[in-house]
Amino acid sequence: MPSDPNSKTRVRIAFLSLFVVFLAGAYFVGDLGKLQENISARESRTALQGISDPKQIEEALRHHPSNKFLQMTAMATRAADETSAATEKLLNEVEPPAVSKNINLGAASRVDLEALRRDLKTAQANATALMPRFSALLKTERDNVKKYALSLQIKQDIVTGLLDNIDQRHAEITAFTSKTLSARADYYRAYENYVAVLAGEFGTYKVVDGQFIFPFQRTVDRYNAAANAMTTASRQIAELEEEKKSLMKSGQERWIQFVNGL
Repeated sequence: MPSDPNSKTRVRIAFLSLFVVFLAGAYFVGDLGKLQENISARESRTALQGISDPKQIEEALRHHPSNKFLQMTAMATRAADETSAATEKLLNEVEPPAVSKNINLGAASRVDLEALRRDLKTAQANATALMPRFSALLKTERDNVKKYALSLQIKQDIVTGLLDNIDQRHAEITAFTSKTLSARADYYRAYENYVAVLAGEFGTYKVVDGQFIFPFQRTVDRYNAAANAMTTASRQIAELEEEKKSLMKSGQERWIQFVNGL
């Protein structure tokens, strides 16, 4: 079996982490190039013409500082960006630094392997415990957007529609994040079990051309079972990459529907 079967999975985990971070802010923007034809107010239509980046909303607001819709949209985008930054910080706290390093397990000492096991157990525990803190970030975002939108004295139905949009977005993000963290916890568990086999058999195996060679078939069977579990956990993470595509699309469509209803 390869001495480092988890290198591709690390890339997938990192990508999914960044996606969760990006997702929190992206829904508010969608494809604003399409939104320019759907916004009822002429000033807002003109201001949003050609916008394709969230930062451009601030520029539009500077040109039309009294436009309440632009004020609300800009604030909602800023709030989502703040949630994104805070979420990224949380996600970065899941893995101890040693877990994300490209470790050569074939050359690792027993001390190195045991240290990696401890770090993987910590990562698993962190991933399992993260959701309440993530949910608190979403609640803060919603509360702040609601307070600001009401302060603008915008029509209640528009504020309600905005909050409904946020609630639906948050529900989808929460479900996706929960599955992502669960998949990461499963991977850390499988990885730790894999390393446990190596630590338990340290001194009995050889590494030839990147392959572990064990003296007994029963050890080979244990090793293969642990490696296969890692492959399964990696596959679950890869499947989440496909789910994110439909999640992004539904969020953009819902935002457009909200604007159409103004």
